[in-house]
Amino acid sequence: MNTQLRHIVQNMPKAELHIHIEGSLEPELIFALAERNGVKLAYPSVDALRAAYAFKDLQSFLDIYYAGASVLLKEQDFYDMTAAYLARAKADHVRHAEIFFDPQTHTSRGVPMADVVNGIHRACADSGISASLILCFLRHLSEEDALATLDAALPFRGKFIGVGLDSSEVGHPPEKFARVFEKARGLGLHLVAHAGEEGPPAYIQSALDVLKVERIDHGVRILEDQALTKRVAEQQIALTVCPLSNIKLRVFDTMHDHNLLKLLDAGLAATVNSDDPAYFGGYMNDNFVAAFEALPLGLQHAYQLARNSFAASFLDAPAKQQFLDEVDAYFTAFNVV
Repeated sequence: MNTQLRHIVQNMPKAELHIHIEGSLEPELIFALAERNGVKLAYPSVDALRAAYAFKDLQSFLDIYYAGASVLLKEQDFYDMTAAYLARAKADHVRHAEIFFDPQTHTSRGVPMADVVNGIHRACADSGISASLILCFLRHLSEEDALATLDAALPFRGKFIGVGLDSSEVGHPPEKFARVFEKARGLGLHLVAHAGEEGPPAYIQSALDVLKVERIDHGVRILEDQALTKRVAEQQIALTVCPLSNIKLRVFDTMHDHNLLKLLDAGLAATVNSDDPAYFGGYMNDNFVAAFEALPLGLQHAYQLARNSFAASFLDAPAKQQFLDEVDAYFTAFNVV
């Protein structure tokens, strides 16, 4: 990757569509919040906690992820966490972010839904960049729990734009949550779901056909099913791909093995995102640089990925077009458009 391409990729306008806000909690902030809230951590220092970020699979990550979230107790904690992420995103030229949050991780500990939603939403409003919230259900819990969570969130309906599905994928197929997604759809909420990360392509298909999602989070195993790949490419259903996450969680052994370029070559509307950046080794620009350094991606791919990120967003048409025009203007200088 030459110096010019690196500069272009780092400075181009981009949207992030797959970011778990609890996964942006850096060890330093975890320790600061633990001290503020009197929470005792299992790790003696920031360095010891960071050293524990050696994951063998999704579940080994989730165990530490939920432990880290235990320091989030007050509305201001959620504000501080979100503000820290948005500052990092802004520095990476993220112009719009659609942020996942997991209320069940907090309400199960007695944290009021109001503190979770209001803290995150207030930080978004104060950030100076475009940002929206997507409420995610934890798929290792029951659908009844998800339905109760949706009901508890309804007083804050104006502060989130959609629902998603995350946590342990294997053994928890999308159809387990058919009723809660149907209810959310009836409320006019956007729908997304994690599928085809560790789970099979069949999970992608049921997310589309049963849950009727508009976007697939991850989706990197889609190429194992040619018919599904063709369908998703033709319908331009976006995949929110997270390169560093995929390596850290052993979905691919190395970045050289990642299939991002193959996804683009198959005509799929792939995007690049950071997932849980504090745990997986990087925010948006780190993901772009790692992918572009390891794979034969060039200027045209950078342009396509930037456009895909805004095209796949849930922004209204005028805002979406404004950002797409910004991407076109940026790349015109490099004779791409």
